[in-house]
Amino acid sequence: MRALVTGGAGFIGSTLVDRLLAEGHAVDVVDDLSTGSLSNLAEARSTPGYELTFHRLDISEPAVIELLAHRKPEVVFHLAAQADVRVSVERPAFDAQVNVIGTLNVLEGAREAGSRKVVFAASGGTLYGEPEKLPVPESHPQRPLSPYGVAKKAACDYLAAYRELHGIEFTALALANIYGPRQDPHGEAGVVAIFAGRLLAGEPCTIFGDGEQTRDFVYVDDVVDAFARAANKGSGLLMNIGTGVETSVNQLYATMADAAGTDLPAIYAPPRPGELARSCLDPRRAEIHLGWKSWTTMEAGAGEVLRWFGSQTG
Repeated sequence: MRALVTGGAGFIGSTLVDRLLAEGHAVDVVDDLSTGSLSNLAEARSTPGYELTFHRLDISEPAVIELLAHRKPEVVFHLAAQADVRVSVERPAFDAQVNVIGTLNVLEGAREAGSRKVVFAASGGTLYGEPEKLPVPESHPQRPLSPYGVAKKAACDYLAAYRELHGIEFTALALANIYGPRQDPHGEAGVVAIFAGRLLAGEPCTIFGDGEQTRDFVYVDDVVDAFARAANKGSGLLMNIGTGVETSVNQLYATMADAAGTDLPAIYAPPRPGELARSCLDPRRAEIHLGWKSWTTMEAGAGEVLRWFGSQTG
């Protein structure tokens, strides 16, 4: 098929592009390189036989509609976003411009292109707000507490509306805390990348609060597998993509320090205001409708991250 990936030069997007190209698909990448990097696509761009076209473009610009109409992708994977919760709080209109207007531009482009489906990167960490139960199922009330979460919720509503109005199928994947090679240390799950960089440099790592706060850490290759499956499955559904397992920051640090072969203790600092105490997604709907489940253990994933970061600095 011909696929188009918005945010395809980013951490998750570029890993998805690699997967799609390896499966023999033709891929267009749309990315404004505000957070993505062409270096993430270097291997894909230099591999003979891969049909990859890069377009430097901001999804909040109307030109993205014309591009999609011209390229006519069968499936659009929409990952481009303003993804920093703190930026959304400080600049809510900018967040909405990228995450709401940008999504509408992508949907309008998909409509004009006659695309079959849009697979959307939703946010499992912000969509549901303060969790009433863990792991959080998709039936949990959606009460986002940040402009970023509100924008992602609105995007899901637009996907449903376009399905009814124009017959464009969608699958929305509510992503847990994704980590892996190519990760930007400044994202929500960036703690894994931050720890990796500091451990490899022999520097102490800082844990905010008591370290007992939990997250659902899921490895990027597992997540990309869910996106690939969603091209043909799970239409009309929001599905959680996570492990269903809570991992505390203390557990994460112990695992990573062990993988790095160090017994350097972490430094503790005051907790950060507004941080969720616990977060974990119930992935059973994805198992039923996509035939998907995460398979990478924290130990194996941490080892891969340390190897990758080591290769970048070595």
